[in-house]
Amino acid sequence: MSIAAPPGTRCTSERYFALIDAGALGPDAKVELLEGVIVAMAPEGPRHEVAIDKTAEALRLAVAGRAVVRVQHSVHAGARSVPEPDVAVVTGTHDDYVHARPKTALLVVEVARTSLARDRRRKARIYAAAGIPEYWIVNLRDDVVEVSRSPNRDAARYTETRIARRGERLELVALPGARVAVDDLLPRR
Repeated sequence: MSIAAPPGTRCTSERYFALIDAGALGPDAKVELLEGVIVAMAPEGPRHEVAIDKTAEALRLAVAGRAVVRVQHSVHAGARSVPEPDVAVVTGTHDDYVHARPKTALLVVEVARTSLARDRRRKARIYAAAGIPEYWIVNLRDDVVEVSRSPNRDAARYTETRIARRGERLELVALPGARVAVDDLLPRR
């Protein structure tokens, strides 16, 4: 479901934040702003929730003291996009985001099964255009992690993509030495 803007217009991130501040989008509204459209987020199943928890835990261990991990919190990714990635690794400390959302991230992760098409296309465009150096999709349907790197901001796409399978390890591009095992991201089948 999307909340439509008047014909020929798109919602800006500033308008989106104003709707939140005014209470028009309450804390229980599971929505995000994608390319000017307020989009409802699908409910999650238990396997999806476990994958988010496992991913956040693995990344917290890998980046400890070098960055912070945020779970299902928004990233101000441009004038018309405020996605809520399942997991994001950002610079600084949690307190750095008390008054403003991060405008970028070192890594964003989406856990996907039913949202796979949207995460591969629309969200990848948004994250690449924002210059986020790395984007992972924990693909529950195929039991793999889709890794996208080297964003081309002007083209709004990642120039390097690959599939990581169980038994492999991933190193964060922006944090050399920070490694996680693919098995630590994927829940049991």
